[in-house]
Amino acid sequence: MEQTFTKSRSFGGWFFVSAIAFILSYFVARGALEREMATAWRVVFALMPIPFFVWFLLKFIHNVRNADELERRIDLEALAIAFPLALVMLMILGLLEVAVPLNPDDWSYRHVWYLLPLFYFGGMAIARKRYL
Repeated sequence: MEQTFTKSRSFGGWFFVSAIAFILSYFVARGALEREMATAWRVVFALMPIPFFVWFLLKFIHNVRNADELERRIDLEALAIAFPLALVMLMILGLLEVAVPLNPDDWSYRHVWYLLPLFYFGGMAIARKRYL
């Protein structure tokens, strides 16, 4: 009798290390950009979190590729919920910005990008409830 094994989702240590490295580099960059410095250094600090974020994304993709079919379906549904929500948010903000002046201290890109992972995790919760 043939026995099949499915790989369970395992967010290994490197996934969390990459996430923590990105988060720390982001806050270091934000802190550094609050100070006065030459434009070249400002660009360096602004781009500093990018390699860590790419590393995080590669680890995330690796985990999705190694997940079983159910976990892949849950991830796909979470993204299928998050992506349209992000588009709606950007459309609303774009139209509101034309209609009324929005305070950039509250509604700039550096403030609203935090909502994108929340959309994904919300989609993940909906998908998990549906499938599990």
